[in-house]
Amino acid sequence: MTVKRNYEEIKETIRNACQRRNRQETEVNVIAVTKYVSLKTAQEAIEAGVKHLGENRVEGFLEKFETLNGKAKFHFIGTLQSRKVKDVINEIDYLHSLDRLSLAKEIEKRAENEVNCFIQVNVSGEDSKHGIAPEDVKDFVEKIKDYSKVKVVGLMTMAPNIEDKEKIRTYFRDLKSLQMDVQALNIRNAPCLELSMGMSNDYEIAIEEGATFVRIGSALVGNETI
Repeated sequence: MTVKRNYEEIKETIRNACQRRNRQETEVNVIAVTKYVSLKTAQEAIEAGVKHLGENRVEGFLEKFETLNGKAKFHFIGTLQSRKVKDVINEIDYLHSLDRLSLAKEIEKRAENEVNCFIQVNVSGEDSKHGIAPEDVKDFVEKIKDYSKVKVVGLMTMAPNIEDKEKIRTYFRDLKSLQMDVQALNIRNAPCLELSMGMSNDYEIAIEEGATFVRIGSALVGNETI
């Protein structure tokens, strides 16, 4: 199937999930995860109507940014090493992997303008996943409340790749609850209005539980070898 056809099917799924929760489909943004696909396929996604691209490697990001800058919003969704912050922080529109104080400090040092950041939360507690423990998120937000270049626009998580849909739903609900807790802090640089959760295998559940950004790779652009 073509990227365009895939995108039409994804939009229909989003539309149905939103209707079940009395949400507007315009509340949900699709990020095409293009880390495993060519520049040509990323361009096809944009031509199909996708407005957001996500990369998890600095090199892959820079390659696509050079050609597609201005044609889509760019999201860095992978772990960002502090030493590489300077390479991307003034080019991206969103960072989805703020997970430690040292990274926040480097962003504050290197960024020319305020950066839209999602705090990455390890809601499942898996050792294989990055992210701040849920119980530590509010304390982390307090520690960076005076940073002028770090804007916590929301929270991000990755649910385990398991068959139990109700268990997955629980993790997404937990993130939504934590989002409300952060909002209640009323911190200037942490409005925390967004939720980045849900990927190709579970984005429908994520939308039902409040996701505003879903990160979709294989279901949209495939996973070709590049």
